Amino acid sequence: MGSLCSTQVQRRKSIHTEKKTLSSLQVTATDAFPGSDYRPSDRKNWISGLDPTRLRLNQIVWPGTHDSATNKIGVRFVSRPFAQCQSLSIYKQLVTGARVLDVRVQENRLVCHGVLTTYSFDVVIADVKRFLSETEKEIVILEVRTEFGHADPPEFDKYLVDQFGDLLIHQDDAAFGKTVAELLPKRVICVWKPRKTAQPKRGDPLWSGGYLRDNWIDTDLPSTKFESNMSHLGQQEPVSTRKYFYRVENTVTPQADNPVLCVRPVTGRIRRYARLFIAQAIKRGFGDRLQVFSTDFIDGDFVDACVGFTHARLEGMV
Repeated sequence: MGSLCSTQVQRRKSIHTEKKTLSSLQVTATDAFPGSDYRPSDRKNWISGLDPTRLRLNQIVWPGTHDSATNKIGVRFVSRPFAQCQSLSIYKQLVTGARVLDVRVQENRLVCHGVLTTYSFDVVIADVKRFLSETEKEIVILEVRTEFGHADPPEFDKYLVDQFGDLLIHQDDAAFGKTVAELLPKRVICVWKPRKTAQPKRGDPLWSGGYLRDNWIDTDLPSTKFESNMSHLGQQEPVSTRKYFYRVENTVTPQADNPVLCVRPVTGRIRRYARLFIAQAIKRGFGDRLQVFSTDFIDGDFVDACVGFTHARLEGMV
């Protein structure tokens, strides 16, 4: 017992030190960056507001959500706080400005996060389709993966193609250099990451897992995650030559050896440093590599930061 208590005390000290480290950086370094004062007039249509005839796919800093379909995961007030990473529905996330969705499924097509489940993937489909029907030029990247420890849903690739049909932007390296207008009326890049069944191939309606990459750092220490994210970002190619999407996740996650296991207070340790991350990436010479930037509990300010930097790229400010 004494050893456990000692470990927990050390963990609390580590977290306090790490939060202090980022806070100190925020005091000594600016979180302003080219485009940081830009605010889209309509977050629901922010891509439309940036001139789709000029905006290339690889210029966009895509605001994304981590574990997107967890707003109703588990049992409210019981298991939900341990697995919920978003409080908004998929539709409301898209209206708020999210454009990259991360959804995990199990064999019966229920959305899940670990061992906890929520609604059917049909709900995700309906929300995305509703959003697309209400907009004209917004593009959505939908990543669907089979959750670790689960089997792939049977014929799920066929199901995805049947559901989205002509809206799908087919897997094609050339898409990265095209403008939004050149891709329209196709609206959805759907990345399917099965665990056992075959990956989509070049030219298929769906994109294979290698087209949306990240380096997941499983920690609840904010400074460790911040600097690890920065280090891995620095190892990527610039977006102008890269033929895959690279994601940085501005999140930290609960750990078993820490008494705080609820997602919201843990991930809250890093959420407010999103703008600082963009500013530091630019300062350290990695601004040309930032592409997909994801968060838990997405809000308008996070979206504005991504859209602002996109605006700066489009206008040649960086």
